[in-house]
Amino acid sequence: MTSEYILSKAYPVLPVIVIEELSHAVPLARALSAGGINVFEVTLRTSCALEAIQAIKAAMPECITGAGTVTSACQVEAVLKAGADFAVSPGATPALLKEAKEQKLSFLPGVSTPSDIIQAIEHGYNLLKLFPAEQSGGISMLKALAGPFPDVKFCPTGGIGLHNAKDYLTLTNVLAIGGSWVCPGNLVKEERWDEITRLAGEAVDGLQKA
Repeated sequence: MTSEYILSKAYPVLPVIVIEELSHAVPLARALSAGGINVFEVTLRTSCALEAIQAIKAAMPECITGAGTVTSACQVEAVLKAGADFAVSPGATPALLKEAKEQKLSFLPGVSTPSDIIQAIEHGYNLLKLFPAEQSGGISMLKALAGPFPDVKFCPTGGIGLHNAKDYLTLTNVLAIGGSWVCPGNLVKEERWDEITRLAGEAVDGLQKA
């Protein structure tokens, strides 16, 4: 499963999911799916994240489930053992880029500078995550990067919500956007699954023709 295929399925939004309680993993994924989102990025920010990926994969094998916040090469094996379809990083070292490539893990490296992009290209990656997007220059930055890097495409993440998502999606070098606004932590904690379905549907319906 290639990164390009994954991002095409994630369009318009790849939800950034934080699972604090394992019991929330499958209900959250089902709520997002009911709203039309079927690609999930479960961040490795919590102790149950890998188990959450396993649970979602077991309950919803038709969906595409990945690991986010991968920050070291040693996490690649754990991500693969959990059954993740892909991984996303906030940044990328040569060791991490090399390990993901050697393990044939579909990987979306995080970048924020032209030097980051060149390093990723040197390791064979041209589908990248711009992070943190807004703080790194946002739409203006992506427009500027299109010139020197015409073959590079992005999934910008960080500071993006429904208020500015459509502006990002109009850019030719943006394949999808990442965001947590479709599954905010307070709604997950309160198990307000219907509200998350509504937010997911609002995002998909409102951004599909961007």
